[in-house]
Amino acid sequence: MDDISFDQLIEDSKQLSLIINEGGVNQYDGVYGIPSGGLIPAYIIANELKLPLREKNDITEKTLIIDDIIDSGATIKKLIEDIKISPDIGVLYKKSHAPVVKYVLKNIDNQWINLPHESSGDKSIQDNIVRILEYLGENPNREGLKNTPSRVVKSYDRIFGGYKQKVEDILTIFESENYDEMVVLTDIEFYSTCEHHMLPFYGKAHVAYIPNGKIVGISKLARVVEIFSRRLQNQERITMQVANALQEALNAKGVAVVLEGKHFCMIARGVEKQNAIMKTAHLTGVFRDDSKNARQEFYSLINKK
Repeated sequence: MDDISFDQLIEDSKQLSLIINEGGVNQYDGVYGIPSGGLIPAYIIANELKLPLREKNDITEKTLIIDDIIDSGATIKKLIEDIKISPDIGVLYKKSHAPVVKYVLKNIDNQWINLPHESSGDKSIQDNIVRILEYLGENPNREGLKNTPSRVVKSYDRIFGGYKQKVEDILTIFESENYDEMVVLTDIEFYSTCEHHMLPFYGKAHVAYIPNGKIVGISKLARVVEIFSRRLQNQERITMQVANALQEALNAKGVAVVLEGKHFCMIARGVEKQNAIMKTAHLTGVFRDDSKNARQEFYSLINKK
């Protein structure tokens, strides 16, 4: 998480004006800053390029639109829908998943940054939790909810901790000493969050691999499941990610992963089926090819209770 100071915002705005100038400033009749984050960069850029600032009702197809950051692109999309034209857009900071715009100073991947006109650190996230509580019709200042925003942020750090971890950083790999039989770890508890409704799903994972000269510390199999499950996910993706990560790290003869999960998006809403269990599998190498009956042996082992 990075904090952007006012001095950096000003300097970055000047740098963006240089990029725009190289692209041909004479094609623009003015600059419009999207409230509220785009106002300061727009003022600086307009001053640097000797262009007038425009009001929203004065925007033309030759007006340059400026914002501080583009994330989902929802703000810019709403503006374009309102004005019914599509002028060029420039932003200081662009997330990797954001829509394409004409001018970008810095691509910031998906990192979280705090801009100077926003609250800093966890406080900015807590402010959004307060808004959610208000949307639900609650009073965020009542006794039971006073510290809820900070508690939610702390819980998110744990629930979504997988974003801050990489498989290659936690795997401990050893020589197999010619061991080439199946290694299986069953009943690994996992907890995840459905990306469609942001509701929990949980269950058990079963992981197996057949070594090809390398073995891994057994607890690390559970850690790999943990890394991928503690993100916004769907069960199918976790299953594939765990299998493919182990296959790549170990160059195993084969990897097999099965997940069994209960989903609150089915339990607490929608069809409200309390006992449905979703099972997903992903197999690589000999498990997919079923040579030496590896697939049958794997399923036999995980089904023994």
